[in-house]
Amino acid sequence: MLHESSLSEAADRLWEELPGHRVEILNGSIVVTPPPDGSHQDVLTWLIEEFASVGTRRAGLRYVAGIGLWLPTGPDDYAVPDFSLVDADYKDALVEKNCYAPHVFHLVLEVTSSNWTNDTATKVDIYARAGIPAYLIADRKHDEVLHYQNPIDGKYPDPVRYKRGQTVPVCVPESVGITLGLSVDTLLDGDD
Repeated sequence: MLHESSLSEAADRLWEELPGHRVEILNGSIVVTPPPDGSHQDVLTWLIEEFASVGTRRAGLRYVAGIGLWLPTGPDDYAVPDFSLVDADYKDALVEKNCYAPHVFHLVLEVTSSNWTNDTATKVDIYARAGIPAYLIADRKHDEVLHYQNPIDGKYPDPVRYKRGQTVPVCVPESVGITLGLSVDTLLDGDD
């Protein structure tokens, strides 16, 4: 299939042929993720409720699930984070293919699925290179939450790791003053 068309066209075709799957181009390779399970989706619903409760929209930000993030790692590269905290006017930063420029993203969160190494390795690198200020991973494979923040020269410092029973403090961005604590257990399990 790839020899007949561009990488981008091949990704589009896969997206059409695999309803419910997430198709991304990471570091010049097509990555297809199967539809999420119920716990995965419960986490996203809970995050929306949590961010709504602290006045995120009044502070000029939006919380969205599943929008494209255009990446600087290749000419066709894009990711589709599970959850993102973005500028209220993020739609003005449309690049192409329903993907938005990295500068409007303040936080991205991934809940690991069967291809968890993409979230815990590949995306750590590409989100840092894109300059995303905060990256949270609900790593269900290893039963922990990783919090990467403030990339320097395209690399995140080592993450802060959170275990069950702990709360992940989130203050993104500091200039806006949105602060909340996210339960590790709920981030991993999707229920209260």
